[in-house]
Amino acid sequence: MATVQVEAKPEQVYRQEIKAGSFNFASDAGKEHGGMESAPNPHELLLGSLGACTSITIQMYAKRKGWDVKGVKISLSEEQVEKADAPGGKINRINRQIELAGDLTDEQVQSLKAIADKCPIHKLLEGQKEIATEVSHAK
Repeated sequence: MATVQVEAKPEQVYRQEIKAGSFNFASDAGKEHGGMESAPNPHELLLGSLGACTSITIQMYAKRKGWDVKGVKISLSEEQVEKADAPGGKINRINRQIELAGDLTDEQVQSLKAIADKCPIHKLLEGQKEIATEVSHAK
């Protein structure tokens, strides 16, 4: 399973330095929240994770099937929508639009749409989950 470390840099307001394996990148709050907007905010990183996972899953499936997928482009957005049976009457919804390029039949496109919902990040976001938190304190 994945392990990621996040470290705050107090001198840089809300900027977070993220280390995932051998990769280093950052996240920051937007200016409207007091951040410097020097990197994607956490919501953008989450949407990016879903988009990347979806695209990789589609590409792997198409390759295994020998289908002619020449490109995948995914646009994602997040919004709150009303839902009567939800606590507070609203839910968060992620809108995902997938653009496929290549010589594909309608049946292949429908199969790729179905496989998009099987990407691991999609399953993680939709499935039952638990977040276990431990806190230590160094002076």
